[in-house]
Amino acid sequence: MTRKISQLILILLFSTNVLWADDRPNIVWITTEDNSAWWLRLYDAENGVPMPNVEKLADQGIVFNHAFSNGAVCSVARSTLLSGCYAMRAGSQFHRNAFEVPFPEGLKSYPEYFRDAGYYTANCYKEDYNFKTEKIWDESSKKASYRNRKPGQPFFQVWSLHDTHESRMHKPLDERDENTLITKPKDVELYPYHPNTAVFRKSYAHYYDKHRDDDRRIGALIQQLEEDSLMDNTIIFYYGDHGGTLPRSKGYIYESGLQVPLIVYIPEKWKHLFPSKAGSRVDGFVSFVDFAPTVLHLAGIEVPEQMDGEPFLGEGITLDALNKREETFGHADRFDEKYDLVRSYRKGRYKYMRSYQPFNIDGLYNSYRYKQAGYKEWKELYEAKKLNEVQSAFFEKRSPEALYDLEADPHETVNLAADPAYADLLEEMRGKLVDKLSSLHDLSFYPEAYLANVAGKNPVGFGLEHKAEIDELIQIADLQLKPYKKAKSGIKKALKSKDPWVRYWGLITCSTFGDEAAEFIPLAKKLQSEDEEVLVKLRAAEFLALVGEKDPVASFQALLGNNQNSLEILLILNSAALFKTMDASLQFELDEQKLVATAGGHKNQEYWIKSRVDFLNGK
Repeated sequence: MTRKISQLILILLFSTNVLWADDRPNIVWITTEDNSAWWLRLYDAENGVPMPNVEKLADQGIVFNHAFSNGAVCSVARSTLLSGCYAMRAGSQFHRNAFEVPFPEGLKSYPEYFRDAGYYTANCYKEDYNFKTEKIWDESSKKASYRNRKPGQPFFQVWSLHDTHESRMHKPLDERDENTLITKPKDVELYPYHPNTAVFRKSYAHYYDKHRDDDRRIGALIQQLEEDSLMDNTIIFYYGDHGGTLPRSKGYIYESGLQVPLIVYIPEKWKHLFPSKAGSRVDGFVSFVDFAPTVLHLAGIEVPEQMDGEPFLGEGITLDALNKREETFGHADRFDEKYDLVRSYRKGRYKYMRSYQPFNIDGLYNSYRYKQAGYKEWKELYEAKKLNEVQSAFFEKRSPEALYDLEADPHETVNLAADPAYADLLEEMRGKLVDKLSSLHDLSFYPEAYLANVAGKNPVGFGLEHKAEIDELIQIADLQLKPYKKAKSGIKKALKSKDPWVRYWGLITCSTFGDEAAEFIPLAKKLQSEDEEVLVKLRAAEFLALVGEKDPVASFQALLGNNQNSLEILLILNSAALFKTMDASLQFELDEQKLVATAGGHKNQEYWIKSRVDFLNGK
């Protein structure tokens, strides 16, 4: 009797597992690092690299013509993928994290929802999240595989491939044998903002060939699924984790840093979950904030209301509705030791970009970036005055706002913001961006050092509680967009505010106007010497140095002698690096050991501070 019962239980379990596997699709993500869409022949038939295995997936799936990362660097992008939340709302917007933040209250990572639904989850193998996470995957390692699941169990598998990662460009160019390159340097088409040199041509060729390496790996992964007879029941996403990796892409929210390839393979069994047939292309806009909701919806798992994104595949998603989606939002904050604050809003062919600290040049020195031969040469050519206007812009003050027509100007080199013909569109796009920032309670309007102390335990809650103040800070920052005569009364009010962060943004706005704001020099000197908040003193010193009223070396070295915490020090060093990048003759003398010690053993912070100090000390 016992044996019969046992046999019956085994039969029932086996039957359940079979139904389990057949009832829900397996899902695979194949991610390649640091590659924007236009490097692929699928997106640029004339200049893109052939990737036959990816193209085979496209023949049996959908190509998304407009897919975007919201942040342009690894940890920020992956944190958005993991959470389905915009990073500046969740506190995960800085790369890499100086402090880990918790998930928004009541929300879990998407693999945890899959596990709860009975899926086996395998991540092979990169994580690089800015959130506090423990065991969110069944397995996360270089050997993590769906093959370790229970018989018949549905699975979610992530494979991350690294051949196109930026680090692959750090090997000295003279060590690369040009004869081994499949792509010939003489044949590449350079982007208009890059100088036409042997260094850049060889960099392009090498990077194209790294895509070929990734494609071979993708072919091997697909072959494994075929050998395991899984292609008929597995939905496969292939995408890049953000743009990159040549200069002015990764870390920047130009389209070269945000637009990614996205191809989704459609198994015959699950074609009813797709709004378009195999072999088609979709024009509707999708971004990383939508990925987690989409895969949950495909698997029949309820999408948590705390996620910011919307599904773009699955039951009830029509092609007509999908193609009406024409908006995406991008953001850039700290990249290792380099601080910046840039936001973008795109609608259809037009893109609006807002630089909140426009004096903070794109080419500001960053140790990781400048390991590339291209970055080094580009800077040298600029200093030698051997670049044209478009190529020089990377090392010069930006406009606070820019408007681009991406059909006419795909490389974002012609700013239409001052063109009267686009005045109405500019106002509309500007308003859309402000509405978005306000709705997200964008935490980056506070310095990271402050957020670490007051918001680290609950960033989302902090943003909700401080919505009114964040909106006020955005308004102070947007004084930069007015003619100076109309802005100056607001600047004066801000500089005399009791709120340190209003004063902080008032001074940044002074720096944006530069010499036009000279009447505030006496007040800025008073704030530099007397303000209780060290970062207000920093912004005052920065403004005074930009208008030639103070020696940047003496000002910043004095600020560093006041025993600030490590993130305050990092922001001070960032401003010092701006002046050093613009004038290599500046001579700083900083105590590296003392400054690095403020990081308290935090490896990321130690590295960033050391990198900045080495640069400023001329090492």
